[in-house]
Amino acid sequence: MRILLVEDDVMIGEAIVGALKDAGHAVDWVRNGGSALAALDTQHYDQVLLDLGLPGKDGLQVLDTLRRGGNPVPLLIITARDSLDERLRGLDGGADDYLSKPFAMAELLARMRAVMRRKGGSAAPLLSNGVVSLDPVSKQASTAQQADVQLSNREFALLQALLIRPGAILSRSELEDRIYGWGDEVESNAVEFLIHALRRKLGSQVIKNVRGMGWMVSKNV
Repeated sequence: MRILLVEDDVMIGEAIVGALKDAGHAVDWVRNGGSALAALDTQHYDQVLLDLGLPGKDGLQVLDTLRRGGNPVPLLIITARDSLDERLRGLDGGADDYLSKPFAMAELLARMRAVMRRKGGSAAPLLSNGVVSLDPVSKQASTAQQADVQLSNREFALLQALLIRPGAILSRSELEDRIYGWGDEVESNAVEFLIHALRRKLGSQVIKNVRGMGWMVSKNV
């Protein structure tokens, strides 16, 4: 997934970025509300992690601007403000979850997965289209022929992007968006290389090529 982190504390931000990258996510990090809104105007994100105590435009103002503008991006508030009033303002303002600092990175990642399941309308922990299943916790994929196949971070990120939208054709640039964050060097033919690796591990029919357009996995069967 492509994640936008909005956090002004350098130590906390660096820790979260490291945890997100270790979990196989592409992450962009901004440190104020204005930069967050600018990023969301130009880039599609699968989820936003939003601090409230930001310089300039604070997190609740960012949230209000997003929701009033009709942006439905899944959003998790991460903040030291833990009063009941603040939690209610955040959740009633359109946040999908609210996590108080300090928190364990494992809990943050678990809550992010839960938000994505709710947004996808599924309570099941696995992503699946009936042909291939993906476990976001272990980064293992399974098919009828292959069980518990371990994926690299980028293999996981690419397959996850396709399984979030089964039946949708994703172009090379759209898949690169899910694999690379700002400042990451985009490797030549990275998407083709990863798809080749996934097909080798899971079977040649798991990911379909749509000539001239991109790649897809079939809808749930």
